[in-house]
Amino acid sequence: MNLSVASIDDLSARVDAVRAEHDRHFPGPATGRQPVHTVYVPADRFSPSTPTDFGAEALRLLNTHTPGAGSFGTAFGIDPEIAGTVRERVAAKLAAEPVEDVRVDFEDGYGVRDDAEEDAHIAQVVEAVAAAYQGRTLPHYWGLRVKSFADGGHVRAMRTLDGFLTALRDRLGRLPGGFTITFPKVVMAEHVTIFVEYLERLEAALGLPPGILRFEVQVETTEAIIDHEGRFGLRAIVEAAAGRLTAAHFGVFDYTAACGLPPAEQRLDHPACDFARHAMQVSLAGTGVRLSDGSTNVVPRNDGPDEVNHTWAVHAAHVRHSLRHGFYQGWDMHPAHLPSRYAAVYAFHLSGVDEVIGRVRAWHEQAAGKGDGVLDEPATIKALTARLRRAVDCGALDESVLP
Repeated sequence: MNLSVASIDDLSARVDAVRAEHDRHFPGPATGRQPVHTVYVPADRFSPSTPTDFGAEALRLLNTHTPGAGSFGTAFGIDPEIAGTVRERVAAKLAAEPVEDVRVDFEDGYGVRDDAEEDAHIAQVVEAVAAAYQGRTLPHYWGLRVKSFADGGHVRAMRTLDGFLTALRDRLGRLPGGFTITFPKVVMAEHVTIFVEYLERLEAALGLPPGILRFEVQVETTEAIIDHEGRFGLRAIVEAAAGRLTAAHFGVFDYTAACGLPPAEQRLDHPACDFARHAMQVSLAGTGVRLSDGSTNVVPRNDGPDEVNHTWAVHAAHVRHSLRHGFYQGWDMHPAHLPSRYAAVYAFHLSGVDEVIGRVRAWHEQAAGKGDGVLDEPATIKALTARLRRAVDCGALDESVLP
């Protein structure tokens, strides 16, 4: 060697500083369970039994329109070899945990009401959440969607959140776990900065631990993708959130309308949405911020088989499109969406699962010096293991498949 270790100490220090700066911005993927969906329910329609009511109606539709494996596979486009297994597990899921994440909606699905009416609905929602929590029917993840700061709803949004959390504290004496706030229609990172400052003040006023109020943003404006200075906008939004941001949810209909698409083309699988999703993936990879796709606005107008099967075909195709693009969560808005959500997700996880399990186990045997052959790349094994973990979390597979 021509250079001593001491002579490159300054370079090593700079490498360490770059690594530390990188790790500050990219701490790695989020850990723990990610729900497969978020169910949005208008605030005036939410009751303690809403999650179980959704499940009961979804199971009724499933049994009425797909009584066996053959009709189930046809309805959801599932390989006959696994259709029976998928149907059995979907039915069990709808009976045991039909809703993994629920969002009580005070925004678009609720509309603009006068203050007295919205305040009354806050009190109604507090009682419903408290009853569901005490009765163990509150989903693992839950929360509120407040009005947007972008269209003049900021005062009402803050009043709603304050009123809800104050009344819930007085009712239960605590904030149940899994609570998330949905912050919609972000157009400027500065709105996120202001929202964070409001949450800090609210925590202090309520006596909550600093940082406990976390939120997800809805990416449903073109400005969230490309900001006012022509840069990708999501990185600034993450920085403005100051560690409170849990997820970014894509909003199909506002985004496609902003892009000038006609109503018939405002759909989740439009190529314009693919661009937005890819921008979200690249901007948020490694940040710990999870991704969720948007919703399908097709719902059955009645219980007729044509209506129900059309809804299922469209929704299942949209869910598969999301899964192929690496979006493992989406929005659901109607009980009819639950069978197609779980059918598409479970079929995705069960298709080729034996090969996935074999590759992961072979890699671990190789790492332990017990096997031979060609090794997968570590990044590939991480992705395959994550797939198995997601499958176990949502009920598609049993815990025993994990290495």
